[in-house]
Amino acid sequence: MNIDFIFEIQRLKTLAETGLLYSTNEYDKERYTELHEMSLRWMSYLTNNPLEQLKELLPISKDYPTAKVDLRGLLLSEDKKILLVKESLDNKWALPGGWADVGFSPKEGITKEFKEETGLDVIPERLLAVFDKKMHPHPTQAFYVYKLAFYCTATSFTISKGFDVLDVQYFDIDNLPELSEDRILKSQIELLYQKVMSLDFEPYVD
Repeated sequence: MNIDFIFEIQRLKTLAETGLLYSTNEYDKERYTELHEMSLRWMSYLTNNPLEQLKELLPISKDYPTAKVDLRGLLLSEDKKILLVKESLDNKWALPGGWADVGFSPKEGITKEFKEETGLDVIPERLLAVFDKKMHPHPTQAFYVYKLAFYCTATSFTISKGFDVLDVQYFDIDNLPELSEDRILKSQIELLYQKVMSLDFEPYVD
């Protein structure tokens, strides 16, 4: 599959929605609606997601369409192992995190995600990276996503697995389990880990 073509379709969908938002005559609205429906049909075909499901997940924006934001946190044990959670959706592992919630700052959001998934209280010390998902070999996804990755330290130490994850464990950087690549890639974890170990706290930005 041509990943670049997926992003072109996402861009087409965004342009169609922007046109619908700002167009002032019915002729233009009809054409932009057709382009929007066309983009969803192509996306359905290329990603093997049912068209009706995509219509529910990706309704026409009522405001200027923007990227979605995913939050992830890197927490290290005293012996420098990496805390990962096992995702219930695919039985694979990822850094704790999830979609940014309205009403929570990025730091508040990743703190909340850690508490819900691992039971741990953390302090987000540094923003390590802002990944544009397009720039990394993630599986295709209908959303256009920015990923904010924070270095976190723990203020509590008793793990209590959340209801929406299957397990919580620490792993050595050289022995990572099968990762949920829709959420995080091995290359991204290695980049974040190396930045912390080398005390390089200048954020990486795509």
